Amino acid sequence: MAGLEGIEQPRRHGSATAARWTPAVEDERAHRALESYGNPAETEVRLPSRPESAGSARRLAQVVVLRYWGLSPKMAEDAVLLVSELVGNAVRHTGARHFGLRMRRPRGRIRVEVRDPSRGLPCLIPVQELDLSGRGLFLVDKLSDRWGVDLLPRGKTTWFEMRVADR
Repeated sequence: MAGLEGIEQPRRHGSATAARWTPAVEDERAHRALESYGNPAETEVRLPSRPESAGSARRLAQVVVLRYWGLSPKMAEDAVLLVSELVGNAVRHTGARHFGLRMRRPRGRIRVEVRDPSRGLPCLIPVQELDLSGRGLFLVDKLSDRWGVDLLPRGKTTWFEMRVADR
């Protein structure tokens, strides 16, 4: 591009590259997210309910699936996408100041939970090919093996599960 030589261009992540663990910048960002918020595979981490928290949640999910659990890049790609969708719903629709992210690895599956203080239930709506929004739960429904909502005395936990082959 004329006049932009030597200026780094933003990365465009295709479906195949988004899940790969790339060293250097991505590694550092994931490390900072773990330092700032904690490991969601060990305990629920609390993130501020802001749009930029989706990036932190994606990095946390990626490092857990790839590094801590040693699962495939495809599993990481799908889990990261679904984490992003649940976090997006929590940020956009609950009015909360914070939300919680927890990741578990029961035998034969992974389970990801996003907890928020709203008792408003998410709604799976039909989507059309050209719809620009409203696809979040549709994707969760299509890519996960199970998903649901557990109502809590104060709020709810929206979760999904994906099967994995145990070694």
